[in-house]
Amino acid sequence: MTCIQQSIMNFGILMVQGLVNSFGTVVMAAFAAAVKIDSFAYMPVQDFGNAFSTFIAQNYGAGKKDRIRRGIRLSVLLVIFFCLIITAVVCIFAKLLMMIFVDPSESGILAVGVQYLRIEGACYCGIGCLFLLYGLYRAVRKPGMSVILTVISLGTRVALAYILAPVPWIGVVGIWISVPIGWLLADVTGFIYYWKSSGRNIS
Repeated sequence: MTCIQQSIMNFGILMVQGLVNSFGTVVMAAFAAAVKIDSFAYMPVQDFGNAFSTFIAQNYGAGKKDRIRRGIRLSVLLVIFFCLIITAVVCIFAKLLMMIFVDPSESGILAVGVQYLRIEGACYCGIGCLFLLYGLYRAVRKPGMSVILTVISLGTRVALAYILAPVPWIGVVGIWISVPIGWLLADVTGFIYYWKSSGRNIS
């Protein structure tokens, strides 16, 4: 299931990359640089999700339901707190971060990259919670749910990007905003499923 999940993610990213390329070299260059910063910014949260998965799996195997519930609550709070800090850093220093990869004279590339980082950066709590949900469902022997959340997140991202990007007054911003919308929908689905299943087959 994890292999399927990663394959879906890579396929979705390729489709988005193809759409980005249609906007020309400036957007392509900005996207390439901004995605590197974006991935680095939320990498610690991804690792936190992996550690969270181990914690949940150990307590799930030991039948410690109360500890799982407390761990979930605390982990969500910690991830949101950390994501808010990263959000502030990325949004405030977006231009300086872009200049690590882009020459200061490339004003067009910088502008597009800064726009991307501020839209994505403002929503890091969404991807932070999604990594926790991935870890949770892998830990409680429901990897299929992780795949479903990936399909929702990336499916929404790809579909909205292709719908919004051709609209003249939206353009490339449609690609950027489709990402956090996908995160949000996957988060809502994952948490609703947890609340409905809590006390029965999850914790």
